[in-house]
Amino acid sequence: MWIEKDNKLYKKFEFKNFSEAFAFMTRVALEAEKMDHHPLWTNVYNSVEIWLSSHDAGDIVTDKDRKLSKKIDAIKA
Repeated sequence: MWIEKDNKLYKKFEFKNFSEAFAFMTRVALEAEKMDHHPLWTNVYNSVEIWLSSHDAGDIVTDKDRKLSKKIDAIKA
């Protein structure tokens, strides 16, 4: 479940290992690039944390963020 806090959508994803986490990030990167909407994220071993907000809208959560979050969830499914 995505959490909206401090004008950002946030979610943490966990995987079996680093390779799975990195593969997930690669798929997310391709979708983000298509949308020209890039996440703030971190990766440590098997976990990926993602924060979404729209910089061009004043660093708030917009429909663009919600659309990307749904695409990210579909990638993880």
